[in-house]
Amino acid sequence: MDTTTVAAFLAVDLLFVFTPGADWAYAITAGLRERSVIPAVAGLIAGHLAYALLAVVGLVVIVANSPTVLTALTVTGAAYLIWLGWGLLRQPGVVAASEEAMAPSRRRIALKGTVISGLNPKVLLLYFSLFPQFISDGTGWPVTAQTGLLAAIHVTACALVYLAVGLLARTVLKTRPSAARVVTRISGAMMIAVGAFLLVERLAG
Repeated sequence: MDTTTVAAFLAVDLLFVFTPGADWAYAITAGLRERSVIPAVAGLIAGHLAYALLAVVGLVVIVANSPTVLTALTVTGAAYLIWLGWGLLRQPGVVAASEEAMAPSRRRIALKGTVISGLNPKVLLLYFSLFPQFISDGTGWPVTAQTGLLAAIHVTACALVYLAVGLLARTVLKTRPSAARVVTRISGAMMIAVGAFLLVERLAG
């Protein structure tokens, strides 16, 4: 796999990663609470790693060739996005929980992050639609090795960006509760819009 292909993938992948969505919203929400950024990001990355594993073993190709399975996954993810977005609109993130209250829930924070990224349609479409564009049988690399490299690049980019987003939210928004509520509501509205668009597009197709 040549460096030009890798660089092209990285450029396109960063556009996906830097586009706000469910993962961003969860990282921002985590940043507004004490000591929850790292477990939240770890959970998000775990979801991405699960897709990476599926891609490497070739199950992505199998699912991509099954319209019924792909539709079911996309609809489930879109519906979950809408549900999460509605929750953020009803109860925008407010820094009110104490450090003691948050400590026992780190595992739940990570688990929720895994579910969010695991059902995030953007992640699903990234692996199913973007990866095949940069994988070729004529490079001398096994397809699994190419997929693994692209997945490693994507997961690393996600980890760095989501961690930065969460820490920035903690630094900038934590001292500005009103701004934090506005950002959280915008995140919720964006999640609902993305989920609704994906539902209409998938069901209409």
